[in-house]
Amino acid sequence: MKKTKIEYTHGNSVARIILDDGKGNILDKTMMQELNHIFIEFRKKPDIKIITFEGAGKHFSFGASVEEHTRENVKEMLSSFHKLFYNLMELSIPTLAKISGQCLGGGNELALICNFLFADKTAFLGQPEILLGVYAPPASILLPLKIGSARAEELLLTGKTIPAEKALDIGLLNGIFENKAALEEGLDRWITKNILTKSALSLRYAVKASRVVFNRVLSEKLAELESLFLEGLMETHDANEGIHSFMEKRKPVWTNK
Repeated sequence: MKKTKIEYTHGNSVARIILDDGKGNILDKTMMQELNHIFIEFRKKPDIKIITFEGAGKHFSFGASVEEHTRENVKEMLSSFHKLFYNLMELSIPTLAKISGQCLGGGNELALICNFLFADKTAFLGQPEILLGVYAPPASILLPLKIGSARAEELLLTGKTIPAEKALDIGLLNGIFENKAALEEGLDRWITKNILTKSALSLRYAVKASRVVFNRVLSEKLAELESLFLEGLMETHDANEGIHSFMEKRKPVWTNK
């Protein structure tokens, strides 16, 4: 069973991607493979003016699979996950996240790579990886670029989640709506007014231009943070303890080693 759905609307100008695993829309190996395949197919579609991401049901995404963070699986998982970001940078098609409910971990990172982030009032966003004894490589780059180091470090080092109103206040969101139906309706109008009147080709060049620094930093530093994660952090007791304690539904026992 596929874990992603894709719809083309507005004369194939809008590519609507729906994360759908039947529960929390976990970004596991299967979903990431499907997304990367979709992104490769987008290279053949010059008429797409914007890609939107949303979660089926009440939530955007609970994040990447914790089970795939174990030492024996994490290298493959990170490679596949980070490929999402490289593919989106290469496409340079405008992107928009439509966020309802929980938008956490890898799900929040997928939203962060987008040019535009909108949410409804049910949304909560955060990077809780530190609670498991690990860190979020893409978010460690993307959050400071988006909202500045001080605010980014508060989220990255505490692991707390914030409601949509707070996310809007710190500049993480472009706007909020009352509920999911209002989010959908409002963004249809927003896309029609602000995106569909433009040339798809010109939009791609504008994305390349507006993100020239953003993409350079992400391209240069993501591989570095991936290596630090695999060769440093995952060789420690506490990183593995955090992952296993979560899967075993118990409190972690930190040794600081």
